[in-house]
Amino acid sequence: MSTLTYEANLDFARKLDREDVLHPFREQFIFPQHNGKDTIYFCGNSLGLQSKGVATELQKELDRWGSLAIDGFFTGDTPWLQYHEELSQNLAPIMGASPAELIVMNTLTINLHLMMVSFYRPTKERFKIIMEAGAFPSDQYAVETQVKFHGFDPAEAIVEVSPRAGEELLHDEDILAAIEEHGDQTALILFGGVNYYTGQVYDMQAITEAGHRAGARVGFDLAHGAGNVPVQLHDWNVDFAVWCSYKYLNSGPGGSSGAFVHERHSGDPDLPRFAGWWGYEESTRFLMRKGFKPAAGAAGWQLSTPNILTMVPHRVSLQLFAQAGFQRLREKSVQLTGYLEYLIREVSGQTDRFRIITPDAPNRRGCQLSVLTTQEGKDLFDYLIDHGVILDWREHNLPGDTGQSAGVIRVAPTPMYNTFEDVFRFAELLEKYVN
Repeated sequence: MSTLTYEANLDFARKLDREDVLHPFREQFIFPQHNGKDTIYFCGNSLGLQSKGVATELQKELDRWGSLAIDGFFTGDTPWLQYHEELSQNLAPIMGASPAELIVMNTLTINLHLMMVSFYRPTKERFKIIMEAGAFPSDQYAVETQVKFHGFDPAEAIVEVSPRAGEELLHDEDILAAIEEHGDQTALILFGGVNYYTGQVYDMQAITEAGHRAGARVGFDLAHGAGNVPVQLHDWNVDFAVWCSYKYLNSGPGGSSGAFVHERHSGDPDLPRFAGWWGYEESTRFLMRKGFKPAAGAAGWQLSTPNILTMVPHRVSLQLFAQAGFQRLREKSVQLTGYLEYLIREVSGQTDRFRIITPDAPNRRGCQLSVLTTQEGKDLFDYLIDHGVILDWREHNLPGDTGQSAGVIRVAPTPMYNTFEDVFRFAELLEKYVN
C-alpha cells in the first residue's frame, strides 16, 4: 500500500493535484464532453485519449506525402524508412528492453501469431501451452487455432490455470505448480502480463524462470501492461512479448502494435519465422534478392511496409511518455490507484453491493481496479455513465462463476491525464448512489 495517508475530501484531492508535477500533461489531451464539461475518463484500459498534438502531426505527414510522395521514405526530418526507430527508442524504458529488441508493427493478434510461429514449436513429446484461464479472447482463439494447426487437440494441449474455488485471483504457487506438473510436455507458456478482467499483475519474472527450467519458451501478452506497469523484459529473460498501443499508450483505435524478441534469439538461424520484405536486412532490402536475410533484432520479424499514418499518433504519445518519464508516471499511478482504492473502500463499508477484486499490493496491479458487483451492478454502471463517468462494464465470467454476481466495473485512472479530483468526484457519485 502507498505510504501516503489519504483523506476523503475535495480539498485533499486538490492539494495532491497541485503538488503533482505531471498534472500539466492533462492539458495535452482531448476529453469527451458531458453537459459541456470534461468527462471523468476512466477507460484508458480500453482506449486511451487522443493527445492534442496528433492532428498537427498527422497533417504534417499528409503534407509530406503530398509534396514528396515516394521521396518521403528517404528524405526529410523523419524518413518513413526509419520511422520506427524513434518509436523503439522511446519504448525501451517503458518495456525494459534495448531498442533493437523492440519493433512497432501490425496489430496485436497478428504479432502474437507471428511470435507463436517462432516460439511454439511442438513435438509429439512436448506440445502443451500453459496459460491463464479466462485470458482475453484473442489469446484464447490464437492459442486454440495454433494448436489445431499443428495437429493437436486443444483439450489436451492447452493447460489453463484457474483461480481456486470461491476466489478470483491466481496464486503464484498454483501457476508454478502447473508449470512443474506439465513441464516435460510443455512447449510454450503464454500469460497476459496483466489480466484484463481482474487487473492482476502476474509475477512475470518467476513464471519465466520456471518455464525455462522446464525447457519451455515463455511469452507475455502485455496489452494491459504496456505503459501501465513496470516490466524488465530483457533482464527477466522473457523470450517474446506483444502488446497493443491504443490503451495506456494512447495511440488511437487499432493503433500499431509492438513486439519484443530477446536479443539471444535474433541471430538464431534455426529459429523459424514467417518473413516479409520489410523484415529483410535494410541496407540491401531494395536489391530485391531471393533468399530471406533478416534485419538485426526484432525488426527482422516485420512483414510489410509499415502504416505510417497509424504510427504518427503512437510517435506523439511516446514523446509525451519520454517527457513525463515512466518512473514518475508509475509513482503517480500507485498514489492515484491507492486513493481510488481508499475511497471505494470507504463507500463499500456502507454496503455489500460491490467489492474490489484486484490485488491490494501495488506491485501486483496497475491503475485498473475491478469492482465486482451484485445484481444491480449494471444499474450502477449506467448511473455513473449518466453522470459523466466513462468506464467499462464486463459480464461476470471468472472460471467457476456461481452466477451470484452480475458483473465487473473496470475503473482505470491513468496517471498521464487523470487527476486526484477525478477520483474523488467518482467516489462522490458512488456514495450518492449507495445512499
